[in-house]
Amino acid sequence: MMTQPLPIAQLGHSVLRQIAAPVPHGQDAWVRSLVNELLVTLQASNGVGIAAPQVGHSYRVVVVASRPNARYPHAPQIQPIALINPEVVRHSDDVVRDWEGCLSVPGVRGLVPRYTSVEVEYTTVEGDRVTQEFHDFVARIFQHEFDHLNGLVFVDRVETQHDLIDEQEYFTRVLAQQSVSPAQ
Repeated sequence: MMTQPLPIAQLGHSVLRQIAAPVPHGQDAWVRSLVNELLVTLQASNGVGIAAPQVGHSYRVVVVASRPNARYPHAPQIQPIALINPEVVRHSDDVVRDWEGCLSVPGVRGLVPRYTSVEVEYTTVEGDRVTQEFHDFVARIFQHEFDHLNGLVFVDRVETQHDLIDEQEYFTRVLAQQSVSPAQ
């Protein structure tokens, strides 16, 4: 039976404001099934990352799967990574503000400050404990998804309400400026 995309909890749903529970046994069949459902949902929705609370499961599971798509045309391509019970070990001192969107907050983008690199420890679906460092856009994705595990959404991180814009405005003005910028 083919897995169907799951419905995505929208801003205002209580699951998005809960602290997600640790996964007791990351190799359990239900965890593998959840990771598969997250991957399918992410692919169908043109996301680059997703957290279990976004599909109504308040567990500490995230998937980071950056790839160029309609929502993030300049995203780097990486192999999807499922992180079970992730923990931030350390982070850079450098912080950069950049634009984020969220599958749970459709139609809105925000200018969010994030660390430029994070070192993360997590368990894989095979049960291995791994330490990995993420940089730049992929570090941003991880921090965004990690926030979901702690009951936060990106709109909580913007420094001023003026840093929130309509997604169409983002595509027509901000992304268009980035596409012609020589700094890219």
